[in-house]
Amino acid sequence: MIAIVDVCGGNLRSVEKALAAVGGDVVVTRDPDVVRRADKLVVPGQGAFAPFMAGLAERGLEAPIRDAVGRGVPYLGICLGLQVLFDESEEHGPVRGLGLVPGRVVRFVPPHHDIKIPHMGWNRVTAHAADPLLPGFVDGTHYYFVHSFHAVPADPARVLLASEHGERFCAAIRADNIFACQFHPEKSQRAGLALLAAFVQS
Repeated sequence: MIAIVDVCGGNLRSVEKALAAVGGDVVVTRDPDVVRRADKLVVPGQGAFAPFMAGLAERGLEAPIRDAVGRGVPYLGICLGLQVLFDESEEHGPVRGLGLVPGRVVRFVPPHHDIKIPHMGWNRVTAHAADPLLPGFVDGTHYYFVHSFHAVPADPARVLLASEHGERFCAAIRADNIFACQFHPEKSQRAGLALLAAFVQS
């Protein structure tokens, strides 16, 4: 069973539909006990970092997520589901994150006037390493992004995919059983569905 953690709406239903379309047995939940029993976790999220962390705390979901990751349960983070893994975000902060991956979340600093914030739309991605969730990945594959902040892992080796928007930034990380991406695979058509299918089948 794949538990999709429900914190603040947003892209939940599109993630649920995309995972079901590639064969996932999925449940959308706010129940800590369901999260504890899940075979895999998906944490999607849109919006701001602080309300998302507050939503996790209010629903008693922080400890179950930390415990599941510590036990080796596969974790797929999407957008804010990537960012909250880190120690803190400077968005309206600093605001404390889950602290599962050392590092910070910072705002884009546009070097010239034609860089728009938020970064929204399709962008090319390159890989720093191969990964089971990226079968047949080709550098230059496009994924769909919507964000104003990006993660900076303390260990650069955690960066699996990178992209550029005025500066080079982390587009996805791998940390043992954690795979998390800044882009939205559920909105990324064939490439995104391939990633989700690989997660379901892993």
